[in-house]
Amino acid sequence: MSVTFALRQAVNAVASMNALRPMDGPRAAVPAFLAGWLTSELAPQLLAATVVDAGVHVARRGLRTPTDRIGLALAATSVAGLAATVATGSRAGAEMDAALVSAGVDTPGGPLDWRASSRPFAYRRDGVRRIRNLAYAPGGKRFHVDVYHHRDTPAGAPMLLQVHGGAWVIGNKDRQGLPLMVEMASRGWVCAAVNYPLSPRAVWPDHLVALKRAVGWMRTECPKYGGDPGFLAVTGGSAGGHLSTMLALTGNDPALQPGFEDVDTSVQACVPFYGAYDFTGESGIPAVRMRVESKLTRMVLGKDAVFPDSYLAASPLSRLHADAPPFLVIHGTNDSLIPVAEARDFVGRLRAVSSSPVAYAELRGAQHAFDIFHSVRSDQVTTRVAAFLDWTRARAGAGTASDAASASG
Repeated sequence: MSVTFALRQAVNAVASMNALRPMDGPRAAVPAFLAGWLTSELAPQLLAATVVDAGVHVARRGLRTPTDRIGLALAATSVAGLAATVATGSRAGAEMDAALVSAGVDTPGGPLDWRASSRPFAYRRDGVRRIRNLAYAPGGKRFHVDVYHHRDTPAGAPMLLQVHGGAWVIGNKDRQGLPLMVEMASRGWVCAAVNYPLSPRAVWPDHLVALKRAVGWMRTECPKYGGDPGFLAVTGGSAGGHLSTMLALTGNDPALQPGFEDVDTSVQACVPFYGAYDFTGESGIPAVRMRVESKLTRMVLGKDAVFPDSYLAASPLSRLHADAPPFLVIHGTNDSLIPVAEARDFVGRLRAVSSSPVAYAELRGAQHAFDIFHSVRSDQVTTRVAAFLDWTRARAGAGTASDAASASG
């Protein structure tokens, strides 16, 4: 019994330390992510469980053996690490607010709803309706969307497309972006979480072409749920962050719209989470160069990929331009899968050329995929993303009104 307790607390202690400072090195990246992601975002629950576990053990057995005392010391280490993790996550709102204010957004999010954060996987909300598995193109379930909208279907509702991650080879619309979809739908937005073809069957730019079809579908079909075809934002995490960024930077590019060149695929705002932005290694970041040279990248680009042309075609860094829409880029400092330096480099280069606002939120202690379910950190981020999207919508509306006044004058 004492040995089991000590082993449990040893695992907890290692996990809590990894959450604070992830294990380094290419081979440790995936284990560090899996352990750090869950520990970081479920830290309050794990903290409570550790305290209860230690308290019950001491009450039943006391500290009669060295193993008991070692287990209690390890539990104390876990508690300290988890408490630090909760404190770091609780500052995400302030970090997001600073990023928004620096970009001119004067409507930061509100206080943290601890009740919602305590229920990580509770996604339902009164007034929000979800319609599953609508086909946006022929081809089966990889060409389906789920639409989220307010039951009142208010007219003129802005629209948001959510692109799931999964390294371009796995993933599903049903499991990512749910807190944000529900939040935006509750605010009157019409949202769509989309599937798209995956590699190795899909070869670049098949993924992006499919998503452009989804954009066109939303503009045609979502007005029946109140959607405004004139304003469509896009978001996504990881591979979804890459793809949403490419959507925002390649709007109405006829080369990426075979057979539907006249469809409006422009995007009015983009919020990529922990995305991949460099497919050529031009940023000079060692971890990025490793990814560029990996079997995964060759799988996504196809066996006939030609370097550098094929790699440039898939790289957001090669698509930067002055007319890019407003961006809110979000990345965690503890990301074990995509280095935070890649986001910094992308933001710096985008700011140098874009005429639109570019906000950048670097979240201390956040791992990859931190926003998939409710947590102290992710809920604060969600409300700030909502504030940014509402602001871009209002800004676009003000611009339209100003243009109309100028034309009439």
